[in-house]
Amino acid sequence: MQRIFAALLALICISVIASPASAKRHSHKFHHQKQIHFSQQRFIAGAERDNIVSHPAGCPRTAFCGCGVSVKVFGHPVRDLFLASNWFKFPRTHAAPGMVAVRNHHVMYIISADANGNATVYDPNSGRHQTRIHEVSLSGYRVVNPTSYGRAATINTQHGPRDIGASI
Repeated sequence: MQRIFAALLALICISVIASPASAKRHSHKFHHQKQIHFSQQRFIAGAERDNIVSHPAGCPRTAFCGCGVSVKVFGHPVRDLFLASNWFKFPRTHAAPGMVAVRNHHVMYIISADANGNATVYDPNSGRHQTRIHEVSLSGYRVVNPTSYGRAATINTQHGPRDIGASI
């Protein structure tokens, strides 16, 4: 009986030392270090077309694409435009510099566009809570004109409700 108990105790000690949980912790740490190294290499290799830029002034640390684009377009955070879906209120247009690309849950400011449906964009919250200037496909995005006087969309661009045409 004592032999069985001693063998069982030894088996438990060995399994705890070589447990998958401790292996996972080591593996995760190693994997995380590799990811950081890979992303740094990608940034250096593609620096001319995938620049990480500073966080938009006055915007929250997470979920800030709408805020960042409003800072780019209007010069300050516009609370009513923090939700990407609120950008759909602006009239549709074609991709051009100064226009905004929007889809469900994400919005980007177009810096330049080409005839192939790609654009260089200012992209707040483009991944890992980073703001990037990079080239993307506009497939799946609706392009809107936030400075249009066309269709009136009531957006609070200052401190009170105003017509978008009156605020520009």
